[in-house]
Amino acid sequence: MYPHSITATLSSSSRNTIRRNAAILPAYSFVLGLLALLGWVAIAAKTKPIGLDGKLNPQLVIPQLFEDSFPNWFAGVAFAAVAIGALVPAAIMSIAAANTFTRNIYRDFIKPDATHAQEARVSKLSSLVVKAFALVFVLTLDKQNAINFQLLGGIWILQTFPAIVFGLYTRWFHRWGLLAGWAVGMVYGTITAYNVINPATKAHFGGSLDIIPTIGKMGYIATTAFAINVIIAVVLTLVLRALKVAPGLDETIKGDYFADAGDPRVEKNLGMDTHLTTGTP
Repeated sequence: MYPHSITATLSSSSRNTIRRNAAILPAYSFVLGLLALLGWVAIAAKTKPIGLDGKLNPQLVIPQLFEDSFPNWFAGVAFAAVAIGALVPAAIMSIAAANTFTRNIYRDFIKPDATHAQEARVSKLSSLVVKAFALVFVLTLDKQNAINFQLLGGIWILQTFPAIVFGLYTRWFHRWGLLAGWAVGMVYGTITAYNVINPATKAHFGGSLDIIPTIGKMGYIATTAFAINVIIAVVLTLVLRALKVAPGLDETIKGDYFADAGDPRVEKNLGMDTHLTTGTP
């Protein structure tokens, strides 16, 4: 559901490309499992990661393990790999966010007649803004909860699932019901996560777990918000259908989901886009 994953899928040249890459995913997941085992290695080695403040910092356990277990030159290579491993997905995410803004907001609402050069320039500036915001975000929020950033981000990302997946694979849900469900899920998830306080630092966004309403047990905030999201979407869809509110026009046809590069319809649409942006007849 993350934007950079969806962007990569939608920009692939054919369905076979997606199938080939999906077939390799188990190997990628296996490697991630091996990386997770480094935590157990650090425990077995009794690694003690001490931060600059002289206190234990679990986030430094893997770099500390490398520094304690390997020669200096190899530890330097490992540190460089960690840095590159962090920069690559961050760059991909910022590019995906910039492309989403350029194609879906800038071109649709701000400048519909934008040329390719203008879109590229706006996309580059947007990517830079996203990176700057991410840097400020990391530096200003509670450092002790950096491990929770991925889980906290999942609270927002999961709320797009009904609108994207239900809206794509079914035509039952009303568009305004899906939009309202997304909005309620986002508001609930954000406020609930904000109200989770770190007991050590007293900072907000102290975790991704909270009491589930009516159940009274701890649960992942994203899952609770998702459930509320779906309930709102279903209820509003039933209400809006009963009131006979127009659901909007779906202009897609079955064949649109089976078109690959080289399909005459795709080439025709690409040609129309080129004429619109270049002004050629």
